[in-house]
Amino acid sequence: MKAEPTTLRKLSELLGLSISTVSRALKNHPDISEATKKKVWELSAELDYEPNTYAVNLRTNQSKLFGVIVPSISSYFYNFFLASLEEEVKKQGYSLLILQSGDDPVMELFNLKVCKENRVAGIFASLTSETKDISAFLKLAEHSIPVLFFDKVPTWEPCLKVCLADEQAARLAAQALIAQKKQRVLALFGHHNMSISMIRRQAFLDELESQGVAYQALEVTSQTHAYQQTYQMLTSDASFDTIFSMSDEILLGVLKAVQQSGIQVPTQVGIIAISDGTIPQNYYPEVSYVETSGRKLGKQAIAAMFECMHYGLTAQQWMVESVYVSGGTL
Repeated sequence: MKAEPTTLRKLSELLGLSISTVSRALKNHPDISEATKKKVWELSAELDYEPNTYAVNLRTNQSKLFGVIVPSISSYFYNFFLASLEEEVKKQGYSLLILQSGDDPVMELFNLKVCKENRVAGIFASLTSETKDISAFLKLAEHSIPVLFFDKVPTWEPCLKVCLADEQAARLAAQALIAQKKQRVLALFGHHNMSISMIRRQAFLDELESQGVAYQALEVTSQTHAYQQTYQMLTSDASFDTIFSMSDEILLGVLKAVQQSGIQVPTQVGIIAISDGTIPQNYYPEVSYVETSGRKLGKQAIAAMFECMHYGLTAQQWMVESVYVSGGTL
């Protein structure tokens, strides 16, 4: 027969203490003597006492849990972001509930409902490329649940967001091309609905135009699409001396197309990307890139979240700066 779980009431009866005294001792309350704490802790360990977190959540209407909603966890960027976020929240006694939207707005709303049902303390959200209405996110403020958007953030609403320096990153990439006297650039960008794509595209192309550099800009929607478009351009009559990729996902498609086409890097074509650095550093020659670090973004995101929870912020933006890393492909 399965043993009954140890409760606060059972501990109090065995120790001859009130339930409130046992509860405060387990929480290391300063009003409880060290001798009493020692007795409570020893017995609770012996009987494998575990607090009923669900009951605590119901009582406080909040948990020591943060929800994280991302389009996909398959990218290196989100892997590093999540690892960094988990490392930081653990220091404060919190855990993560990680949910994927699959870049589907309907699933995104379902995940938001799951977070609310679990009474999360806050939500970190990277939006889908099709999300046009964030009212469901903003309504969570009525339940004292702060929502912090990261990476793929809304541009049309005042809200809490932590971003990579997308404009700076794109300009640094363009300036690196210009410094190398590049003149014909194939530039690949993500879905036009995403703020990250809009900002990077505008800044990159503005910089090229200011120096009279010719370019062709393409919109791609996935790694496979990036491969198909790049391969088609490389095997056509079009001539490019450099390929720019605005993300790691796109970069993987570009690298496959370049390899399959048999074009030599960097003698026949140069490559530069905006990346967290993992893919560029594992390619030979190493890809030149502008760093946008998922790990740094994770650290900034949790710091921003606790600031929001402490001061009750509802609209503010934090930025993580970028740096250019020279490789052998430019």
